[in-house]
Amino acid sequence: MSLLTVGSVAFDALETPFGKTDKIIGGAATYITLAASYFTKENNLVAVVGGDFPDEMISLLQDHGVNTEGLEIVKEGKTFFWSGKYHEDMNTRDTLVTELNVMEHFDPIIPESFQGTTFLMLGNTVPATQKLIIERMTSRPKLIMLDTMNLWMNIAMDDLKAVLKMVDLITINDEEARQLSGEYSLRKAAKKIMEMGPKTLIIKKGEHGALLFGKNSFFAAPAFPLEDVYDPTGAGDTFAGGFFGFIARQDGDTSDSSLRRAVVYGSVMASFTVEKFSLDRLKTLTQEHIDARVRMLRELAQFEAG
Repeated sequence: MSLLTVGSVAFDALETPFGKTDKIIGGAATYITLAASYFTKENNLVAVVGGDFPDEMISLLQDHGVNTEGLEIVKEGKTFFWSGKYHEDMNTRDTLVTELNVMEHFDPIIPESFQGTTFLMLGNTVPATQKLIIERMTSRPKLIMLDTMNLWMNIAMDDLKAVLKMVDLITINDEEARQLSGEYSLRKAAKKIMEMGPKTLIIKKGEHGALLFGKNSFFAAPAFPLEDVYDPTGAGDTFAGGFFGFIARQDGDTSDSSLRRAVVYGSVMASFTVEKFSLDRLKTLTQEHIDARVRMLRELAQFEAG
């Protein structure tokens, strides 16, 4: 079953307690599609980059089976750029530079061959653009998943609420869930957010795992414990790609048990991303690596009631 991801392909420059980089490859859609490539072969991308984006990185995505027909290259433009510095806890960061560049006027065009997609992943971007993407689909995908952030809650809340009515699933972190709902309790926050439209909500908690909320269900998945975390950038997007990719591999099974397993696979995929900067770890995975870590996570969380 086909997966379509629309979002950013970008440059990042990072500073963490473990090192500092110049421009490296980033962007929500980059991480999502690369993570999903380990689960599904029908993996389509719509994004925009400038003429400064390296051909070899496009080839990397293509080598992983990502269909880049929908990747617009604005030859005279510059690729979206973000720079940030992480604090010692690696859970908080300061944005140093944001240059929208070609993303400022991004007008996503859905290729005809991408129409009829089964799953639509809306990477973090302007809510009005996310809404436009849905409206440009000639038929509604079986499952629409949306990622967003506190910036849009600050400056585009009405647009965000409008697009939330159109999606099936939303993924955000705990801070964003509290801001969007106005509730500190994550269970109360989940209830309020799902009343806005989504039937399912995933709250990402970084090193503390992820929470899955449905209408009558609740599931908590641990994060895979790591000795070293070098770069949390893209972890949430990798989570989304692993989650959605697994659902696609299950022929679109969205039962509670399938969604729970998808959360575990998303958590495992994110654990690989943070082990190195940019795509350096994610691009070298094998199915054996993924399955081994899933088994280890299952063993860590397994217990018998007394």
